[in-house]
Amino acid sequence: MDTTTTQALPDSGLKRNVGFIGLIWASTGSIIGSGWLFGSQEALKTAGPAAIISWVIGGVAVLVLALVHAELGGMFPIAGGTARFPHIAFGGIAGASFGWFSWLQSVTVAPIEVEAMIKYAQHWQFAHPWLHTVVVGGETQQLLTGAGIAVAIVLMAVVTVINLLSVRILANTNSAATWWKVAIPLLVIIVLAFSGFHGENFTAADGFLPQGAKGILAAVSTSGIIFAFLGFEQADQLAGEAKNPKRDIPRAVIGSVVIGLVIYLLLQVVFLGALQSGAVQGSWATADFTKYTGPFADIAMAAGLTWLAVVIFVDAIISPAGTGLIYVTATTRISYGLSRNGYFPKAFEWTTKAGVPWVGLVTAFVVGCACFAPFPSWQGLVSLITSASVLMYAGAPLALGAFRKRIPEVERPYRMPIASVLSPVAFIIANLIILWTGWDTDWKLGVAILIGAVVIVLNNVFRGATSVRPRWDWKAAQWLLPYLVGMGLIVFLSDFGPLTHPVFPLWVDIVVVAVFSLVVYFWAIASASPREEILRTAADVRDVEESNVLEPVRH
Repeated sequence: MDTTTTQALPDSGLKRNVGFIGLIWASTGSIIGSGWLFGSQEALKTAGPAAIISWVIGGVAVLVLALVHAELGGMFPIAGGTARFPHIAFGGIAGASFGWFSWLQSVTVAPIEVEAMIKYAQHWQFAHPWLHTVVVGGETQQLLTGAGIAVAIVLMAVVTVINLLSVRILANTNSAATWWKVAIPLLVIIVLAFSGFHGENFTAADGFLPQGAKGILAAVSTSGIIFAFLGFEQADQLAGEAKNPKRDIPRAVIGSVVIGLVIYLLLQVVFLGALQSGAVQGSWATADFTKYTGPFADIAMAAGLTWLAVVIFVDAIISPAGTGLIYVTATTRISYGLSRNGYFPKAFEWTTKAGVPWVGLVTAFVVGCACFAPFPSWQGLVSLITSASVLMYAGAPLALGAFRKRIPEVERPYRMPIASVLSPVAFIIANLIILWTGWDTDWKLGVAILIGAVVIVLNNVFRGATSVRPRWDWKAAQWLLPYLVGMGLIVFLSDFGPLTHPVFPLWVDIVVVAVFSLVVYFWAIASASPREEILRTAADVRDVEESNVLEPVRH
């Protein structure tokens, strides 16, 4: 039993009316999104039937990260916790950086949901001109055409306008949407499992393990597996509105990951087993099933389950659209909060009479549309968002380590077991996922990070003397730049980089990442903000930017 003294935590100022069911539903509803529509197909293309192992690895990896968030969420029950934990532990430089990672992750979700809708729409003749099929590196991909990009922009505009006009309606319908999003995958699992299961598929094509260990690891990050689990931290984000956050947040975070892992594992098994023999001839990377634009719907049609295909097609509109709408709303709140903290230009605080941060909304629309150019395929966007999300999550184990050292007396309703081991392991896991994402995506993420740094620096220069001036605390964040540059260099020199003869071949690169991660982890903990500064920052945290009604700033 913990015998340390209890330190009072700051009141968020929000109405605490969200119970355990609401919290676990928020996290589970975020986990079960468009990832289930394509994750099984993409993982099977990359790793073959061994994709089942990839799902286990991804689920366990995310579960370790979830354990970290469970302790932090109960310890500091504040809204938007994921991006704020590093801010409390390491000051303004880390706060601005991880806030930017959080915004970058959030702003790219809506485009990926639009991509999902367009891919499943290929069932209808009128949508065929929106995508064209190409073979890249021996793999079949469906890319947006010029017409497809135009349609995607229109859909983004619809999502943006609805957010501008009906934010309250979206909040009220979230619970019903979550029931739907969870029920449909379960229905698909049950029906396909009993409609004709082909056990021989597990050794068909070029075998159970066609790409070896590299294929299994690559599938974890590039095929949508980690992307599928994103959102487990939503219970943390709602901590400021939870009835009993210290008890319910840890259970909700951990429980949602377990639920998601079970559902996704079963989906992968039934997807593989339900494929007809003709769809798995040749190699897993190029077999006929890789050409499916609506994977589960196409399987249902081939099995004569037309009614199930119709249900899936409907879900392919509702689930991605709902997730996109919610994340566009979240993106505007993140940019509003970053502005309130002095990291973004003050224009991001300009709101309509209804309290909608319209500058943030327009920015989210523009950036979302720009994603369709460098990342015209669903899988390309998945890779980017996975890297951005993992960078955001990487700050949590660092913050936990700092809190265990600096403020051990603060009450922890949930204490992660063997934190001295699991916390650095969680940081290693986050960096391994960045490694497995590969250089083709990570260098683009690096450009996005540089853009964020320029925005934050220029804002600090031109924002004005009367505006909020954050406490940057360079000393506490001295590890941040070497960490980002070092990870980029390791990926470039690894087996997942562009070099024909990598300096760090497979397995060696994993060891290098692990060692580098441990160096950064203990460096960060040693340089964290002092105890008094951490407690003062936690007490100063304000949740105005997370409330449903923002103060109008007329512009």
